[in-house]
Amino acid sequence: MSGTVRPPEIRSFDLGAFVTAAAFTPKGAAGFALGSGALVVADAKGELFSTEVNEGGALLSLAADPAGEAFLTGDDSGKVVRIHAGGGGETVEIVKGKWIEHLVAHAGRKAFAFAAGKEAVAIDAKGRRALGPHPSTIAGLAFSPDGSRLAAAHYGGATVWVHDQPASAPRKLAWKGSHVAIAYAPTAKFLATATQENAIHVWRLANSRDMQMQGYVAKPKWLAWNMDGQSLTSSATEAVTVWSFQGDGPEGKPPLEFGPREGALMSAVVAHPRQALFLAGWDDGAITLADPKIKRAGMVHRGHGKISALAFDATGDRALYGTEGGEAGLITLPGLNR
Repeated sequence: MSGTVRPPEIRSFDLGAFVTAAAFTPKGAAGFALGSGALVVADAKGELFSTEVNEGGALLSLAADPAGEAFLTGDDSGKVVRIHAGGGGETVEIVKGKWIEHLVAHAGRKAFAFAAGKEAVAIDAKGRRALGPHPSTIAGLAFSPDGSRLAAAHYGGATVWVHDQPASAPRKLAWKGSHVAIAYAPTAKFLATATQENAIHVWRLANSRDMQMQGYVAKPKWLAWNMDGQSLTSSATEAVTVWSFQGDGPEGKPPLEFGPREGALMSAVVAHPRQALFLAGWDDGAITLADPKIKRAGMVHRGHGKISALAFDATGDRALYGTEGGEAGLITLPGLNR
């Protein structure tokens, strides 16, 4: 991989359960949410500390707490729980009868939000606000880059709220079918969703013009914009597939495709926060670092089981991964040119 001086350093752990999500706190503590109901935290020395958050159930979502050095978890019993990186925690919310599958946070606004059925709940220093109901169960949430808006994906499109003004009418972006993931471009110029129909739909927010990219071999569940908002990629591809949003955008133009892996599908992908790189996880356990400029994807690690969780820290020097088979790890990417 161009720009890499030394090979990546990998510290792997066997956590014994499906890794559903991974995240870093602002100070760099690493958290892994498990299908067994536990949150495992790795400190700077790689020591592991496990907290049973949802005994007898599963953790479904994870985010760094924007208000402190802690994690927020969502589970299948309707709880949102705050777990402090140094130990201890408290229940933040309980929504009986709902699964908390989608949980997002915005550090700058010190805000977080989660989906509970057809409603989104946003919480910040101003309090708690319920947003909705939406046309169907929410299948994805995303804060805008400045944190002022919260977008929800659902059947029939997406809804965008000014989340600290719940009485204001939301903006509705319509497109037929079921939308299952959502992501803002870092420039806030575009909002993308993945659909049940094996496609990606994108709205240009200045004028609501939309575009459809289709032909995926499976349903994309992960969307990743690069750091300047000019490129978008997703999971559910047989090669790294990047759509360019320069100029008039990608509609009617082929994507850039490179780094194919025979017999494998991309199962997770995240964008480097400071460079035009993507970290891609595959259903055969491989993790590759993709550089669209040179059209190359270099092998970083091969895990045991389908990659189910990926996350970068704020610098892009470290990343986390987890697999359906219970392997998890910390990846250090030394020597990347800035």
